[in-house]
Amino acid sequence: MVGVIRRFNQLKALVRIRTGPGAAVLPQDVTRIHMEFAHRMNDGHMGPRKFWRDALPRLKYWNPAVPMVVNRTTDNNGPATLTLYFREPGATLASDMPMPSSSNEGFAKAPAPAQGERVVTIDMKHRRSEAILKEFMDKSGAVAVKPTPQDELELREAEEREARGAIDRERIRKMYEEAKRERAMIAQAQSEAAAIRASL
Repeated sequence: MVGVIRRFNQLKALVRIRTGPGAAVLPQDVTRIHMEFAHRMNDGHMGPRKFWRDALPRLKYWNPAVPMVVNRTTDNNGPATLTLYFREPGATLASDMPMPSSSNEGFAKAPAPAQGERVVTIDMKHRRSEAILKEFMDKSGAVAVKPTPQDELELREAEEREARGAIDRERIRKMYEEAKRERAMIAQAQSEAAAIRASL
């Protein structure tokens, strides 16, 4: 069984998904989110990729009922868009609206809005993830989640654990290197001694 303390520390480190960029609660009229960008970060796809890695998991954590689909393509000349779907005031949407599954091969294009839905598209290409997040927050009406004192304490503890871990890893690395160097010196001395004995 994996060490209980190690698992506990990993669980405590999950506080990062509850706080930080993208930790926000979406309004009730946001029905779904679609992202499209390229695998490689060349030609303006670095900001969208960073938004996807940093902000989208937090958005999903705080809004588990909102479908979020990511369509990644191999075309770096193609678009990098973030599409927000909103329920029109007073509209009733079908519970079985079609929404493709995320795709790594460009097969999950953004669907057309359903009846009673409107769409807002954010162009993410050649933009930093912070600018994308700001426009997303403004256009979606999402409310940022502030970290609680307990969250801040857990974040500090996780950072301290990581700093101690980095120091320990460096110490162990030096220890292994020293042991490896000693073994190499012993092996060299033994081979030299064997060569001297063979020459006698």
